[in-house]
Amino acid sequence: MQTVVLDANALLMPFEVRINLDLAISGLLGDARCVVPGPILGELKRLDHRFAKAALELARRYEVIQTENTGDKAVLEAALRTDGCVLTNDRELRSSLRKLGIRVIHLRSGTHLVID
Repeated sequence: MQTVVLDANALLMPFEVRINLDLAISGLLGDARCVVPGPILGELKRLDHRFAKAALELARRYEVIQTENTGDKAVLEAALRTDGCVLTNDRELRSSLRKLGIRVIHLRSGTHLVID
């Protein structure tokens, strides 16, 4: 079963672009396990965004993985520890992940997920 690490950006997607993450990931990968790095919960709590509270509730539905790092480094650490791919639309993070050979799932054409 493939593991998908969700960053804060990914957890905001369902509310910003009306996408069902579970269905979209399932359609792309089949049966997958979604995880959220622990520091992402704190990031969502502090985020000044109209959908931050909803994204935090969504994050709590998934398995939370504790990491030593925070922010993008926590996402990277979780991806390396789980041998998973990362769902994000953060361009800088996507670039860093690709350089390390970690597969990236991102939005294309509004609500269509693709994997690189």
